[in-house]
Amino acid sequence: MFIANPKASRQPYPDSLKAVMSIAKAHESRQWLSRWSQLNAGATPLYSLPDLAGALGVAQIMVKDESVRSVLGSFKALGAPIALVRLVLRTFPEQQFDPHGLLDGKYAGVLADFTVVSATDGNHGKGLAAAAQSMGCRCVIVLHAQVSIEREQAIAAYGAQIVRITGNYDQSVEHAAALAASNHWVVVSDTSYDGYEVIPRDVMQGYGTIAAEIVEATATGAAKPAFTHVFLQGGVGGLAAGIVSYLWEQYGAGRPTFIMVEPVQADCLYQSALAGRPARATGSVDSVMAGLACGETSPLAWRFLASSVDYFMTIEDDQAIAAMRRLAAGSARDIPLVAGESSVAGLAALECLVEAADRATDLGINANSRVLLISTEGATAPGVYAELLGESAESVLARQSAWAPAA
Repeated sequence: MFIANPKASRQPYPDSLKAVMSIAKAHESRQWLSRWSQLNAGATPLYSLPDLAGALGVAQIMVKDESVRSVLGSFKALGAPIALVRLVLRTFPEQQFDPHGLLDGKYAGVLADFTVVSATDGNHGKGLAAAAQSMGCRCVIVLHAQVSIEREQAIAAYGAQIVRITGNYDQSVEHAAALAASNHWVVVSDTSYDGYEVIPRDVMQGYGTIAAEIVEATATGAAKPAFTHVFLQGGVGGLAAGIVSYLWEQYGAGRPTFIMVEPVQADCLYQSALAGRPARATGSVDSVMAGLACGETSPLAWRFLASSVDYFMTIEDDQAIAAMRRLAAGSARDIPLVAGESSVAGLAALECLVEAADRATDLGINANSRVLLISTEGATAPGVYAELLGESAESVLARQSAWAPAA
């Protein structure tokens, strides 16, 4: 499915949105996280894939590789930790905590009885659990039926208490809220709902680090971006809002074209575009793209996406798997990449559009297009990755290490 967003506009970044999320706040969050032990030093790579670009008939394809952001394996290492830091600073103002000291565990004794809870498909929960462990507070994670045992074990390894439910993601969100209410815990969620926007805002603001690094890596001194099209993964919309808000403020009316991509069975953002308001998915919400298997749009994220995303589309699971294999294979001039199930939605969508030439024309995708993709995770569930590809992540990484670009 594919639609143009009738409400998309080209205008400077509105002050009303800037008051919620801004480049300045994104830079503050980035600085606070810069010394956290769970993050690797420096920016993540931004690779150019010239052979893939040639095969798809565009001028350039750039891939931001978030798989090496952290030992946690995904971009979520930027969202939950900064939200937890800001939550603790608000909760204990009298303590005058230093943000770096919080993540270093300097105040663990004070925070020992402070408990946070969240529902997750995997990566957000792992990021929150790791941050809580570093800071010395307690963390409870609610997992729904489709979250693999492998992902559960990865979260539990960071000291989180695991609560399993039999329902789907949206039911796990409801269960986490009920646990918080009955136990006086605090929900740290990446999706907003009525009366709950501050923490999801902080999560989204953390993702601005990705956009900041992209801008720094591609800065040409010109007012226009170095890329014409940006493909964004769906989910509840948090990552997309974090990226869009930064690039929109940076480039104003000259921003790139934004394309939102979701699994066909988890199409809440697509349905929101149709309805003109936050909406629910129409499918089963059971997708191999586990990180995007969300049934309800975050209303806060939608405020940033409603007039900035130019096109919304959905893809099938088998198209995502094919894109994983394409990135893993590499080529003479394209470095092999380990990209997890949810991270390849943008590439899968680009391939679909190129196959339907009229759609590509509608989007202005042609031989002059410079496309930005964000590979949001690596093999966060190594067993699932190997099963889908018929090859382990270690094998792909070995090929990556041995790769040298053709002259």
